[in-house]
Amino acid sequence: LAVPWRWRCTPRRGESGCPPAGQVRAAFLRFFQERHGHRRLPSAPVRPRGDPRLLFVNAGMNQFKPIFLGTAHPRSELAQHRRVVNSQKCVRAGGKHNDLEDVGRDTYHHTFFEMLGNWSFGDYFKEEACSMAWELLTEVYEIPKDRLYITYFGGDSSLGLSADEECRDVWLRLGVPVSHVLPFPLKDNFWEMGDTGPCGPCTEIHYDHVGGGRNAAALVNQGSPDVVEIWNLVFMQYSREVEGNLLPLPQHHVDTGMGLERLVTILQNKRSNYDTDLFTPILDAIHKGCGGPRYQGLVGDADVGRVNMAYRVVADHVRTLCVCITDGIYPGLSGAELVLRRILRRAVRFCSEVLHAPPGLLASLVPTVVEVLGDAYPELTKNADQIMGIINENEVAFLSSLERGRRIIERTVQQMEPSTNFPAEVAWSLYGNLGFPLDLIGLMLEEKGISLDSAAFNELALEDAKRKAGGPQAGQLDNRNTCLDVHSLAQLQNSNVPTTDDSPKYAYKLGQHGQYEFSPCQATVLMLYRDQSLQKEVGAGQRCGVILDRTNFYAEQGGQACDQGYMIRLGQQDILFPVESVRLCGGYVIHEVTAVETLRAGDQVQLFVDEAQRLACMTNHTATHLLNFALRHVLGDNTEQRGSHVTAERLRFDFDTKGPVTVEQLQQVEQVVQDVIKRNEAVHIAEVPLTLARKVQGLRAVDEGYPDPVRIVSLGVPVETVLTRDSEAAMQTSVELCCGTHLLQTGAMEDLAIISERQLVKGISRVIAVTGGQAKQAREVGQCLAMEVDSVSLRMKQRTTSIPEMQNLSKEVGQLTKVVSNTAMPQWQRKELQTILKALQRTANTAIKKLEVQQAEEKAQSLLAKHCNQPIIIDTVAADSLSILMKVVNQLCDKSPGTSVLLLSPQVSGEVLCACQVSKKCLPAFSAADWAVAVCTQMEGKAGGSPVVAKGSGNAKGMQGALTTALQFAQSKL
Repeated sequence: LAVPWRWRCTPRRGESGCPPAGQVRAAFLRFFQERHGHRRLPSAPVRPRGDPRLLFVNAGMNQFKPIFLGTAHPRSELAQHRRVVNSQKCVRAGGKHNDLEDVGRDTYHHTFFEMLGNWSFGDYFKEEACSMAWELLTEVYEIPKDRLYITYFGGDSSLGLSADEECRDVWLRLGVPVSHVLPFPLKDNFWEMGDTGPCGPCTEIHYDHVGGGRNAAALVNQGSPDVVEIWNLVFMQYSREVEGNLLPLPQHHVDTGMGLERLVTILQNKRSNYDTDLFTPILDAIHKGCGGPRYQGLVGDADVGRVNMAYRVVADHVRTLCVCITDGIYPGLSGAELVLRRILRRAVRFCSEVLHAPPGLLASLVPTVVEVLGDAYPELTKNADQIMGIINENEVAFLSSLERGRRIIERTVQQMEPSTNFPAEVAWSLYGNLGFPLDLIGLMLEEKGISLDSAAFNELALEDAKRKAGGPQAGQLDNRNTCLDVHSLAQLQNSNVPTTDDSPKYAYKLGQHGQYEFSPCQATVLMLYRDQSLQKEVGAGQRCGVILDRTNFYAEQGGQACDQGYMIRLGQQDILFPVESVRLCGGYVIHEVTAVETLRAGDQVQLFVDEAQRLACMTNHTATHLLNFALRHVLGDNTEQRGSHVTAERLRFDFDTKGPVTVEQLQQVEQVVQDVIKRNEAVHIAEVPLTLARKVQGLRAVDEGYPDPVRIVSLGVPVETVLTRDSEAAMQTSVELCCGTHLLQTGAMEDLAIISERQLVKGISRVIAVTGGQAKQAREVGQCLAMEVDSVSLRMKQRTTSIPEMQNLSKEVGQLTKVVSNTAMPQWQRKELQTILKALQRTANTAIKKLEVQQAEEKAQSLLAKHCNQPIIIDTVAADSLSILMKVVNQLCDKSPGTSVLLLSPQVSGEVLCACQVSKKCLPAFSAADWAVAVCTQMEGKAGGSPVVAKGSGNAKGMQGALTTALQFAQSKL
């Protein structure tokens, strides 16, 4: 630029002279873009693309991992980047980086934050990176230099790494005083991406909030709130190998990250992130919405009633909700979706119970969040209405659960003996049936000064996991309370106890906005069943089977997993009886529950099915029917179902087949399913006489006993049409006899991906598939892995002449092969990639052998010229591996048949490799194995082999002595 680009403060909000956050962010981006030629990129979504190990994007570097790892496709846009700058949306909640529990307790933790970053990919390095950072902070943002402290890597003798004096000297040349440039060890100033891969020293810039000419060096990296890190500059110059050693990277990279919230706090002269204009508008909106006392920034004991903590929790969490929902992560039951549900419920709880805000406050804050962040992230503005709708819908559901849960906790506490732990079974009921996150239960108990019986809770969790896994112990446990024995069945029939009316399980419909609405169900307890005995009463804390006159719970049958949920006694809304499994025995539906209080025959109860789990089962069951049709359509009419199992997480389908399903057939099957999903076909269901149903041409039915009348499920074609005489409509779609629960329209399935296909036995194959978001994620992962394989393939074609480079490529192929085999992705794509990787591994192995032979031949030729016509050759030679060294020995002996050879090769690590071969003319007096052992023992090492060839290794300190020993040993034998 013609004139130095300077900071110009034109505040819209905040105190006079303090730059607004939007201007701080824009200044960072413009500085690197306009002054230093960086390419400005938009923030990646917070849903990680193709990285199943991450719940959320938690750092600015996530989207650039393929560049650092060298896996970016050479022709991709990503691989063209040299200098880049952006502001990245980041979420740290759940997984390795989890700040959720700390949010609200202090004034600086957040679940959502913005990471300002600049990157160099093989372009500039330490000198320029430090210089730019110093210029921006001191000249553009005009932060006083005497308040800044610099840390650098002080070295690590155990790794053989010296201090990063290059970095230290850069800072000193920039004018930073020696007293402000501080060395720190590996844990503070050496950054690693993972157990292996790119890594390197880093330098951090810290800011002293107090200032006043004092020296705060002693407070750096000591956890002091007065001296905080604001910017981390990572210099990627090494690669950590699988063996743990560090090798220099062929290209050096720079990865920097600075939290916008902390930077704005400094520039607006605040001590808390929540006092900046990134949060004050939201805090003002909370105050206006709840009408309570204003936010005062209090923490700890000073924060009476935790009102200020609640302000911080709600302000932080609503930002996270807005960003995540916009980027396609919705509150749900697993993974990132489950974490987001916990965040939403934590915010709702603080709104309701601490701030005493009316329902809807959380969603009402969305426009304010959009106003604060919308300029930087325009996608928020487009999705504001959707965000508000999702928040409101989830809040309504949780508030009713929250009120009931609060009453349950209070009532349980009143009944507890003093100085006892909160009962685990009640906590488990809250967790499993009302969807209470464990941290929320702990928080509510902490407020009352009570602890949870964690050991007992963990036992219940383990028991539940075993039951879900279907282990033998779980089966035995279930049978005692849910499988009626013949005597109990006879007793029920003789006592005229009516069988259970379970028709309410089908009572659901599509609401006005496309959501599923499940009808409530009231019932009467007819009998209880415990330890294979019918009982009229069961005491508190006992597990038993409950027989009702009617139920809306689905009992496990037809391959579909049973419902879960809970029941409450009418008039006692705060007592939950969790329903853990449901079985059908002789027409009686047995609900396995844990009795929180005494349960009696005659009790009136209301039933609550876990709607999210039920809807997931419905989706996967309809998908199973569609998959059955698609397989028959692609593989032929002789394809018959041999079994299936449907859960909320996935579906499994077994069928007979003449051979393995090909890649093309798997793709065709998925395409058939996707076409029906896109058409959003109606799912028609009707009960018809069994004899009439069996006459339908093309009907799909497994070999099992069906009730009469029987339910027909037909996709896209009304049941009346398929029942018409001579109708072939059922041949063109899925028509099955089925007692399961299904979607009402196929569009809700969204997608289906077959993630596994294998032959169980000859003639029978099993496929496993996922739907909806899981299918979408599987496809994203597959695309990313395909790009990585493509990248390796291209690099392999460049035909490097370096053995270490080719070995690294071979190692990378091996690691990719493992990832492709073990990751959930479309099976057709897995098969394609496995075929490519297998060929690549063969190519790499062949190339390595060829290069080793070539290198060995050159070294053998050189040694032969040096030791012309000698009966013994003993020497040292450079060799990258024992394999090459052995090939050199073999070549020497081949070219000079009467010669015995022993070679040593010192390595960078301090190890010495040894290989030898004895001429057959010298046998049996002269043994190669004995020769190698004598030499390696001299080097404090080990060796072994045969009388003809042997190899070993030792320590470099004894190498000269070893050479002498080698000669003496040979001379003594010849």
